[in-house]
Order: sequence, then C-alpha cells, then structure tokens
Amino acid sequence: MARELRLNAFAMNCVGHQSQGLWRHPRDQSTNYKHTSHWVELAKLLERGRFDALFLADVVGVYDVYGGSPDAALREAVQVPTNDPLLIIPPMAEATRHLAFAVTVNLSHEPPLPFARRMSTLDHLTAGRIGWNIVTGYLDSGARGAGRGQQTAHDTRYDIAEEFMDIQYGFWEGSWEDDARHCDREAGVFTDPAKVHRVVHDGEYFHVDGVHLCEPSPQRTPVLYQAGSSSKGTAFAARHAECVFVGGHSQAKMAADVAKLRALALESGRDRSEILVFALVTVITAATDAEAEARFEDYRQYASTLGGLVVMGGWSGIDFSKPELINATAATSNAIQGAAAAFTAGGPDANRDVESIGRAVALGGGGPVLVGGPQRIADQLEAWAEAADLDGFNLAYAVMPETFVDVVDHLVPELQRRGLLKTDYAPGTYREKLFGRGPRLGDSHPAAASRQMWSPSPD
Repeated sequence: MARELRLNAFAMNCVGHQSQGLWRHPRDQSTNYKHTSHWVELAKLLERGRFDALFLADVVGVYDVYGGSPDAALREAVQVPTNDPLLIIPPMAEATRHLAFAVTVNLSHEPPLPFARRMSTLDHLTAGRIGWNIVTGYLDSGARGAGRGQQTAHDTRYDIAEEFMDIQYGFWEGSWEDDARHCDREAGVFTDPAKVHRVVHDGEYFHVDGVHLCEPSPQRTPVLYQAGSSSKGTAFAARHAECVFVGGHSQAKMAADVAKLRALALESGRDRSEILVFALVTVITAATDAEAEARFEDYRQYASTLGGLVVMGGWSGIDFSKPELINATAATSNAIQGAAAAFTAGGPDANRDVESIGRAVALGGGGPVLVGGPQRIADQLEAWAEAADLDGFNLAYAVMPETFVDVVDHLVPELQRRGLLKTDYAPGTYREKLFGRGPRLGDSHPAAASRQMWSPSPD
C-alpha cells in the first residue's frame, strides 16, 4: 500500500524565509506579511489543498554573524523584519475548519506560566488545532536582545529545556482536573478549587509555584514538534516530540538520522508510531516538467548568494565573510550544531567555495529543491519518504503564494490519485487527525506523569 504523506506549508511571518532574494520577484507577495488578509488567504488555500498544517518558523534576533553586523541581513531582508507568529493564527483558524498551526516559540526567552497560558489560549481559540515547535535558540543577537550577555551553551540549553517541559506538562496536564470547571450559575461556582492544583518546581534553572491560569483546552498539551539534530537535540526529540522536522540533502544520512531517532524513542518507552518525521523540501512545479523547469530558471535569477551566506552564517555561527576561518569557527560553534558540522574538516561541504555555498542555500535553504511536473515530483517525494523513512514534508516556498498555489493545483491531485495524500480531513483535533487516537497525549509520553497529581490511584 502507498505510504500516506502528511504535508505542512513552511512559512514565517517575515519577508525572506528559506529562499533569499526571491522577495524581489514581480509575482512574490511576501512583502504583504503585515496584512491579516495575506495569511487568511494562504490558510484557505492550504486547506483546499488538504495540507495538515501551516508550520510557522520564527527567530528572536537578527542574523548578524556575516561581517559581524546585521547590515547585510537588513539590506537583503533575511528573516528581518519579522513579526510575532502567534498573533496571525486566530484569524487563520477562524477562516478554516481543519488546517492546523504549528508555531515556533523559543523557550529560552519565555517565562513558564505566561507561555503556558498563551498556548492554552491558542488551543482553545483553534478548537484544538495548535502545535508547538520547541526550540532553544541559536542566535547570540536574540540572547542579547532578551537581556542576556550571550547565548547559553548548546547542551545547557537542552538541560534548561528539560526543566521547562516538566513545568509545562505540570500546567497543561496536571494543574486542572477534567471536571474542575462547573459553571454552576445557581450555586455561584465556576471552578471547584479542590480540583485545581499548584505546580511546584524547585529546579536548577526554574523556581515555580502556581496554578495554571487556563481551564483544560481540547488537547491540553499542544502537538509537540522538535528539530534538533545534535546528539542532545535528538535525545530530547526522542523523549518529547510527536513530530520531528529534519533537513539535509542526503537520503542516506537522513535515513540514518531517522533510524537513530526512532531507536532512541523505543529506548524511552515510546512506540515508533508515536513520532512522525517531516523533511524540508522546496517544490517548484507546474503542469509539465518543461513549465516547472522554466519557473525554476526564472526564480534563480532573483536568488541572492549574499542572502544565502547571511542565513547560513546565522544557522551555523560561521562568518562566511572570512572563509579562511570556516573550519576553526565551525568546530567551536554554539549555534545549530548540525549546520556547523557540515563545514568542519571532512564534512560534506568542506571543499565547497563560499560562493557555491551561498548559491546552494539561497534557493531552498537547508533542504533539496525538487523541480518538475506533478508526476516527477510525486515520484521524488515517494522515493524520499521510502528511502529515509519519512512520514511527510515541510514544503517551503520560493515565491509567495505562487509556490503553494502550484502545489495545490498541480501536485496535490497527483498525490491523491496515487493514494499518497488524503482526499478529506479526519475529524477532531490536530493530534487526532495526525495519529487517529484521542486528543491528548498517551500514557507512554513523559507528560502523562503530571496527571498523577490528581489521578486516582489504581487501587
């Protein structure tokens, strides 16, 4: 039987996301990112195409590694200016019935209680269609802007994340019992205080004592995404994530990474079916191969090599304006370790010149660019999914919204014809649609331990 694929649209509340310089294309509309209608129309399009979710990236900080200055990022619109991704979700949810929203929020800059409330609020407002992409940050500029002298060391960020997750599970899963809300007008009792419990955490990085401010939302805990590729990040994903986002251009390496992730999940007491893996891909398609190839050649004229180097510098922590320092800088990077590792001695990109690195990243970012008509692209997606044991794809855009229009109009019908994509949505919350089970995390997930503060004992 064909492997049914899940599709997310990958975007960001900014101008230049994965493909740098394409905002200059005459048909690109990404400069309308400030307008609610821009996002509402995109959400309607994606729901028409039976996308599972809109996956919203985010960064707190500016890409200032290249040349030691934000100037190039500002000139090139490399993920700056960028607006808050959470605020555009409610109007999109109101305009759709099934499309979900997976939003990136950097926990390094979030107080636990206000963050728990924001995510519960979104889960309520979307009727259970919210997910959270858990990130710990990689930009020193973001740490400085948030009031810290510099970014916390990479592995320590994951130690902090472990504590943060335990607290969130306490708020989302443990603080309110299912029947705490009475809304009894005659008795004048809205909430039974005996059924609301304090979350007390006295750890190395957080000291928390309080009750969750929200009654239980449809999913309680949002669907959990994670994208770490380092050893520490993969172990974190195996323990916590329901969906894992991977990048890269090698099917063999991706397959090895996915196998490692699934093995670690099993060691953590979780089943293979509890984790879905999505790969980053940019699809450029049209009615025929020839038309798609013409689109690609058109787009290439606008791709910015400098913009590619700026974004790759932020991801890797390497200043590509100083090519003589690439290997030495990569070896000590405190940014995204998977991106930095590609440039250490012996890595797959070690012999590339800086110009070719910039060109490769400028169109499509950190994943492959697939070009062709519907049949060719469907063949390629199916081959990637089979070779790397993937459950779906995060589809980035080159030109907004043209890339997604072409996918919906040309690729989606072909995927549906092959049985690779659903023809209609399943009922229920985001978690129910993805996994075909209940709206809340299962008992094998570490979040379930937080329910013990109010669950009755087995005897």
